[in-house]
Amino acid sequence: MDSDLLILVARILLMALFVMTGWQKLTGFAGTVGYMKATGVPAPALAAFVSIVIEFFFAIGIVLGIYPRTLAWIFVAFTLGTALLGHRFWTMQGEKRHENFLNFFKNISIAGGLILLAVAGPGRYVLIGN
Repeated sequence: MDSDLLILVARILLMALFVMTGWQKLTGFAGTVGYMKATGVPAPALAAFVSIVIEFFFAIGIVLGIYPRTLAWIFVAFTLGTALLGHRFWTMQGEKRHENFLNFFKNISIAGGLILLAVAGPGRYVLIGN
């Protein structure tokens, strides 16, 4: 199989979760802001807006090949930040600790895939930039 096609499939798989959660945040903005408030995020409305832009619109950009290397680096920062701020398992106990432990390391793993995308490149199936 063509390696560029496989890289495109990888981009789609890597971004699938973000497109879905970004869409949920976009269509449930008030709930997203409420969740951000409940978790103590500063400027929850702004944080919700930034999350939507990155998770939904930037993810679609990576899938379509719109400056995918640049967007991948932005996603690395976002994903690591989310891991450190949103999944602080080391402050928790029991089931909540285990759930956040898994989500923390899921984010770390995704960041690894994003770094690979940024360094190795998006393949030939891109619209703008690479």
